[in-house]
Amino acid sequence: MKGTTTEGSGSTGTSRRRFIAGASALAGAAAWAGRTATAPARAATARGPVEDGARVAALVIGSGYGGCVAALRLAQAGVDVHLIEKGMSWDTPGPDGRIFCGTLDPDHRSYWLRTRTRQPVSSFLGLPVDRPVPRYTGVLDAEDMGGITVYQGRGLGGGSLVNGGMAVTPARENFGAVLPSVDAEEMYRRYYPRANAALGVATVDRDWFETAECYRYARLGREQAERAGLRSVFVPNVYDWEYMEREAERTAPRSALAGEVLYGNNHGKKSLQRTYLARIRETGRVTVSPLHEVVSVSPARDGGYTVVVHRTDTGGVVRATKTVTADKVFFAAGSVGTSKLLTRLRATGALPRLSDEVGRGWGDNGNIMCARANHLWTRTGTLQSTIPATGIDNWTAGGAFGEVVPLPTGIETHASLYLSITRNPHRAEFSWNPRSGRVELNWRRAWKRPAVELARTIYDRINTREGTGYRYDLFGARGAWGDHLTYHPLGGVVLNRATDNYGRLRGYAGLYVIDGSLIPGNTTVNPFVTITALAERNIEAIVANDL
Repeated sequence: MKGTTTEGSGSTGTSRRRFIAGASALAGAAAWAGRTATAPARAATARGPVEDGARVAALVIGSGYGGCVAALRLAQAGVDVHLIEKGMSWDTPGPDGRIFCGTLDPDHRSYWLRTRTRQPVSSFLGLPVDRPVPRYTGVLDAEDMGGITVYQGRGLGGGSLVNGGMAVTPARENFGAVLPSVDAEEMYRRYYPRANAALGVATVDRDWFETAECYRYARLGREQAERAGLRSVFVPNVYDWEYMEREAERTAPRSALAGEVLYGNNHGKKSLQRTYLARIRETGRVTVSPLHEVVSVSPARDGGYTVVVHRTDTGGVVRATKTVTADKVFFAAGSVGTSKLLTRLRATGALPRLSDEVGRGWGDNGNIMCARANHLWTRTGTLQSTIPATGIDNWTAGGAFGEVVPLPTGIETHASLYLSITRNPHRAEFSWNPRSGRVELNWRRAWKRPAVELARTIYDRINTREGTGYRYDLFGARGAWGDHLTYHPLGGVVLNRATDNYGRLRGYAGLYVIDGSLIPGNTTVNPFVTITALAERNIEAIVANDL
């Protein structure tokens, strides 16, 4: 996490410098986009869902980071694109004037087709916090499979709608373990800067951070880490830091300071809706179909691929089935979505020539959660920003990176909460079960044990130095460790194994994978910047060579 990944806690910065640096990087990204645009843009109009019987040049399955990169760059190259999204568009406020509900008051908008919430922190002071909610196509999917709960965004913008926005580039010395077949020099010179510029990545103003009440918990996390001899770092984010300063001044509607993050941010966060999707709309070449799900892809008799799509309602009921012919199909449904779909299509004979590597190499980015119990005289703050700004880097020595994350209950908890990324070696595999007619994942809960031990290299040291211990009341019967989840699913259709080195699926010309399923299980940090940068790299080669 040195160098390109994060900035050490001792440096200073200003909003002006952040603006100048961001503007310079965006200028470079814009210049590349101009070189790519080989056809004039059409008028930026809202185009309706894909029609039954349509013939399309390019169909993109999923509107997360990889899908948005593919749709934008194809459209800029003059290709008409149909973007299929399983979730809702999330562009219309509800009766309360909000698009998204708050973390502390989940309603029907919170979860994807569940009747009860499934919160990562499932209890507080030993009491359960989950509650009933109406079944609805909400923004957060807590998918239980193979002994693990996988949290995923559902809607136009994918995971960008529900993540904490931590936009971290891996340390270059770690990159060889992340994507061994990819040229690191090229990624760090060209594609990581392009991704960071397009995503609007910036770091918090240090002077403001040092006095902001909403980051008392983060300053405490930094101080405790440094007293234990650990390296504390500032972590970039896609939240609009100047907007957050206005939130603190109460001159702007609150979002990060109102507990919003898990079920979406109504203000402040630069999700894909405000970055790539805004630019996609400007091209006028992309049709977006929310509440549509691709269920089959197979070779068409006259060339291209026959794609079967279900249109659903907000209760998850299929209301129509459409058949579309696509010249090229880009799978960008996320690590789980793409892996499950391709595993099923291979096993059921729709795409039988897919590589045996499809479904393999899936990992959880080493995610593990825990909380520490501080002394009663140690305050973490009643107002906590939901956007993390600091981390603890012990990757080289201990194989763990700890994010200092909020526990925004509105009361003083004296608790320090952490989400860790660890060098967990375990990888799982998706397989088709013909009896149940479902794709299954063979992950085992016991495989989280290495993650716990690696995370202890950080938190045991802090507890020893501070004379404190772990909290046992936040994860129910699991005790001190939240070992039941991942926010960062990766792999399943690994680059240069199930595909070639640019995401082309082996055995089928015109089929591509362009999402986190290409990355073999771990990025050493939060993965979405790497997913975006890899997608930029791959689509540039595809546009240059395959169109």
